[in-house]
Amino acid sequence: MNVPLLDLKAQYQAIKPEIDAAVQAVFESQYFILGPQVKACEEAVAAYSQAAYGCGVSSGTDALLIALMNEGIGPGDEVITTPYTFFATAGSIARTGARPVFVDIEADTYNMNAAQIEARITPHTKAIMVVHLYGLMADMDPVMEIANRHQLIVIEDAAQAIGAEYKGRRAGSIGDYGCFSFFPSKNLGGAGDGGMVVSQDEGKAAKLKVMRNHGMQPKYYNQFIGGNFRLDALQAAVINVKLKYLDDWSRARQANALRYNQLFEESGIGSDQIGLPWMPRCTNPAYQGECGCRHIFNQYVIRSLKRDALRDHLKDLGIGTEIYYPVPLHVQQCFEDLGYKAGDFPESERAAAETLALPIYPELSDEQAAAVVSAIKGFIG
Repeated sequence: MNVPLLDLKAQYQAIKPEIDAAVQAVFESQYFILGPQVKACEEAVAAYSQAAYGCGVSSGTDALLIALMNEGIGPGDEVITTPYTFFATAGSIARTGARPVFVDIEADTYNMNAAQIEARITPHTKAIMVVHLYGLMADMDPVMEIANRHQLIVIEDAAQAIGAEYKGRRAGSIGDYGCFSFFPSKNLGGAGDGGMVVSQDEGKAAKLKVMRNHGMQPKYYNQFIGGNFRLDALQAAVINVKLKYLDDWSRARQANALRYNQLFEESGIGSDQIGLPWMPRCTNPAYQGECGCRHIFNQYVIRSLKRDALRDHLKDLGIGTEIYYPVPLHVQQCFEDLGYKAGDFPESERAAAETLALPIYPELSDEQAAAVVSAIKGFIG
């Protein structure tokens, strides 16, 4: 059975009339840059994320970059982050001229190990960029305690975690900035690139909106060196339609994760053969129980010591998978000058060698999920 890693056509077909009407309305208005669609999107996404203010930007990458620029972070500064994440996390730091400083991840959650942060703080440290990977929020209490004690800015890279919760608080609402991506494959995806920065601070939010438009206020009078980071109205219109479906889609992803877990258990595949994703320590099937955690499963990631062979096996059977991420950032060629080497962050390196993402999109059928698990069982033999 063919099982794609992601099926965006199925999502579009379900809401096609609304999407088409929203896009057509933008064309009729000929208001493509910022404007009322963007303003509505900013207010809605900020409210959904339990934040006071939102600033629509051109991509999730630019959301990270503009948050750093908004704080004046640049050459000579250091920002602590994780090496097990998409390149944009550390890439945005490096683009400001600052130095990414890495700490390893937790073996079970794949998120930053907060216990390692304090040892990496120097007089040059200005911020912590914490990543909520795969739809699960990092352990934010110790991150914020350390940041507050050392007067550091906290930027939440929540590109994969819109709507995720930590002790009842939504991704993006805890740090100084929360950065989201509307890349089409995200739980809340646009029809191209787009992103959002949310903040609880009125002053920071106001400056973001100046920075995203070349630092101009008023027009042609440049207060800061900003950039062209504007969210366009077409993307905002698509997000405005999709946002009202997001919780339903997240619940479907959670149900798919629960179904995978049950199918793996019923198949007799042991934890010594396939490592399953960490689940919040609560009993609610929707992963939002006593602990106040909510995992929104942007990805459902398993582990295998024979990961590459398993992926080839699944590909031969028409089952889509992806490796997020095969090369930790500390050993990427472009970061050689940082002085890191293989072995410096063992959990990140293990995850890069063993993890494999399975199809988890909301429209995944029972038959498709069963086919995935059956194929993995066949590989294990």
